[in-house]
Amino acid sequence: MVVAGDFRNGVTFEMDGKVYQVIEFQHVKPGKGAAFVRTKLRNVITGGVTETTFSPTDKFENAYIERREMQYLYNDGDLYYFMDMETYEQEPIGKDLLGDSFKFVKEEMLCKILSYKGKAFSIEPPMFVELTVTETEPGFAGNTAQGALKPATLETGATIKVPLFINIGDVLKIDTRTGEYLSRA
Repeated sequence: MVVAGDFRNGVTFEMDGKVYQVIEFQHVKPGKGAAFVRTKLRNVITGGVTETTFSPTDKFENAYIERREMQYLYNDGDLYYFMDMETYEQEPIGKDLLGDSFKFVKEEMLCKILSYKGKAFSIEPPMFVELTVTETEPGFAGNTAQGALKPATLETGATIKVPLFINIGDVLKIDTRTGEYLSRA
């Protein structure tokens, strides 16, 4: 059990059959009246954010989010197959759970599968990946405007903005959280 008075950033708990994570909290002790806890909560499954106040004595059931590292194998239509590296069991996950940053994941990469009570609800790709440029326009000599960018297609099919000196075949380091080019690998 977790008590609202003990809330800290990152705490996960179950309320009304839903799993929430505390994003922000503030203990408020007004001059008049009882103290309360003002929180900003994220629904772990849907990603929705709500603001709620609690009495410091409110109790909730702890929610343990399991993070398993699994290897992405292949996709078959709308199902994407991941393999547990310890048990070698394969688990299919629907396309709707993948998220935008999955476009930077290629086969055989390790991802973290987040699940609650055995049901997967989200996937965290690696923070940084190295991918090869498969298509981009050539940069021209003398075209060196400060900060100029051009589109480049990566081996996973994702398109990002890169500096003009990047060519086809270059291996790039990409931040999957923002989708930005970081450097050549």
